[in-house]
Amino acid sequence: MEQECLEVGMKMSKIGNKGFTLPELLVAMAIFGIVVAAIYATYASSQRSYARVSEISYMVQNIRAGISIMEKEIRMAGYDPTGNANAGITSAGSSSITITQDLNGDGDTADTDESVTFALADADGDGDNDLERNNVLLAENIDALNFVYLDENGTVTGNPSEIRSVQITIVAKTSKQDTGYNDTQNYTNQQGAVILGAQNDHYRRRVLTTEVRCRNLGL
Repeated sequence: MEQECLEVGMKMSKIGNKGFTLPELLVAMAIFGIVVAAIYATYASSQRSYARVSEISYMVQNIRAGISIMEKEIRMAGYDPTGNANAGITSAGSSSITITQDLNGDGDTADTDESVTFALADADGDGDNDLERNNVLLAENIDALNFVYLDENGTVTGNPSEIRSVQITIVAKTSKQDTGYNDTQNYTNQQGAVILGAQNDHYRRRVLTTEVRCRNLGL
């Protein structure tokens, strides 16, 4: 009997030894907490990265769409099939442009979309400039819009009658700030002139530039 009790006690002792002591449990919980924190940090970083990429992607699509529309319409500046409409570039500013075209060939530029102005204004009232076409929102969050006018020889000119091509430069920014980024860049047009100085803020920006040949001018 005594031998049997001894054997039973030894078995119970072995079973008890398979559990965790309090220090072991605390260590295990600490390791688990570290792993969970690392997983969360990775997830949060991935979410921030995704949000940043999405913001930049939207911004780029936004300015590409805006500059594409401007290219198309500025290219048609001066379209005047009858020769009686006096169509052309009627206002050639550094940050705005007005072009006219006789789309229906009736000898004037008084009809819908025959006089088009591109300029910056706060179209949606959020405190940031937007690109407008005839006072209608075309592209959001535009920090700079710049036009440079060239004559037949590629020389910069301010005389509307001499303009044969137009260089367009747009600087856009994201709608939200990225606190881990600081924008210290100066933005220039194709002539190398600064059109937007370093803002030293947390918005990400992109610059897009193109040159449009006005095929109906100087004919």
